[in-house]
Amino acid sequence: MSEELRVIISGGGTGGHIFPAVSIANAIKALRPDAKILFVGALGRMEMQRVPAAGYEIKGLPICGFDRKNLLKNFKVLYKIWKSQQMAKKIIKDFRPQVAVGVGGYASGPTLNKAAAMGIPCLIQEQNSYAGVTNKLLAKKAEKICVAYEGMERFFPADKIILTGNPVRQALLDTTISKEEAVKSFGLDPTKKTILLVGGSLGARTINESVLQHLDLVKSSDVQFIWQTGKYYSAEIAERLKGQDIPNLKVTDFITDMGAAYQAADLVISRAGASSISEFCLIGKPVILVPSPNVAEDHQTKNALALANRDAAIYVKDVDAPDTLLELAVKTVNDDAWLKSLSENVLKLALPDSAEIIAKEVIKLAK
Repeated sequence: MSEELRVIISGGGTGGHIFPAVSIANAIKALRPDAKILFVGALGRMEMQRVPAAGYEIKGLPICGFDRKNLLKNFKVLYKIWKSQQMAKKIIKDFRPQVAVGVGGYASGPTLNKAAAMGIPCLIQEQNSYAGVTNKLLAKKAEKICVAYEGMERFFPADKIILTGNPVRQALLDTTISKEEAVKSFGLDPTKKTILLVGGSLGARTINESVLQHLDLVKSSDVQFIWQTGKYYSAEIAERLKGQDIPNLKVTDFITDMGAAYQAADLVISRAGASSISEFCLIGKPVILVPSPNVAEDHQTKNALALANRDAAIYVKDVDAPDTLLELAVKTVNDDAWLKSLSENVLKLALPDSAEIIAKEVIKLAK
């Protein structure tokens, strides 16, 4: 075995950054079991819990984003950026990585900036069809840029780009449960069509309102629904559903086994985060995408259109969803030819083995 491989992986903030980061780490470990991997995240963000839960060490930086509403607060932000850069430099000095990987999110900025300044080769992974601010700034310093969509030359130097797709949660691809077993595991009828509604790990108010405003349609339809409300909204929704008896509606605040949930569903209604879209492509799942309008540069709409323009998904604007989403979903799930077409078209956009392809590039850069 050659010299021990040491890798820093930095970024996070949302599941959309963390899932790919952990998948890349797992793929590096599969290829090089001797590899030492250290994560660098932002203090107080999701990665500080999720990464240790996946079995990896993480260091936190006090970095945060600029406050566009209260400019005076940004003096504190500038200090935190400076402090994070000093801490990143010390972490890199102590850990001595041969390569640094950035997946987007606040922490990857200072970490990869310092790594590049110290002569360590850098690779960045961009999940979205519209590049994030941090990755656009880091692109000049990166040796390789792994992307999930074609046409990313708009943001990055063409000679650095590798089309790899987004690494997804391996458990989703390894699901062995049958559709019938999956439907039964949610206490529903395997002979009926099933729609899964998910708004991300925190839930989505628009998707939740789309159900709450059309409970009569839910009750009267011959379709059943698995509805993940998100923990943030669960108490309010439980209150609004009090006294309602809707046997074809399974309500839960959080789904731990998303593999079973996807297997149970004939149709999914979802936000348009990059990781979710990559999952739908790989498992060939018909989906209605309702992009969140509250994200940087409206990148979820661009993600959704990348599929909808190829008839690989149905796109519904956030503002239109409360009025139209449920009716459209029931109509779609009862149209077998349409479901088959959506499934076939979304499968064509799948880029499998993403994590392994990226891991091989990381190992090559380390040499």
